[in-house]
Amino acid sequence: MLPFVAIVISYLVGSITFSIVIAKLFKGIDIRNHGSGNAGATNTLRVLGIGPAIAVLALDLLKGMGGVVLARALSDLEWLPVACGLAAIVGHNWPIWFKFKGGKGIATAIGVLSVLVFIPALIAGIIAIASIFITRYVSLGSLIFTFLTPIFVTIFHFTQGGTQYSWANVIGTVIICIFAFIRHRSNIVKLWNGTENKLGSKKGA
Repeated sequence: MLPFVAIVISYLVGSITFSIVIAKLFKGIDIRNHGSGNAGATNTLRVLGIGPAIAVLALDLLKGMGGVVLARALSDLEWLPVACGLAAIVGHNWPIWFKFKGGKGIATAIGVLSVLVFIPALIAGIIAIASIFITRYVSLGSLIFTFLTPIFVTIFHFTQGGTQYSWANVIGTVIICIFAFIRHRSNIVKLWNGTENKLGSKKGA
């Protein structure tokens, strides 16, 4: 029963889409109707500025971290932190509180992965940040991060005999990568066509 409760709580907390909440509180708008239309930190930066964007980023990170921490506090089950982390991301992407129309889950995924598989996520994150710095495409950096993390987790799994990162971690990071690519379908098309918005751009979708 406890594992089920932990997963449900992780989903419900993940469903608190802070970009929507903050935009409503401070500007009285639905962030999904402005800028790129995405309910995330990057679009919050574009529409509301750096202060609200930092708040959204921090809160989205925390709800991802919280799911994994909750699972570890409640149970020793190897798969439960992965399941709770995934539930938090699903909540952000498809939030029950906001008619199942949420963000793309990257900040929440970063929160999940920073607790679940810190070293592989850190390596992937450094490469992703470098790509954003060079290209100014946040979406490209997000895809690179979620693509490389399961690769590094798998490498660590085999080189360390599965002692640090289990198959549950490998499978969980692959699912997170799939989620990211599904949610970034339109961005992938724009990247291919050279029409994707760059970081700092005020242009909408």
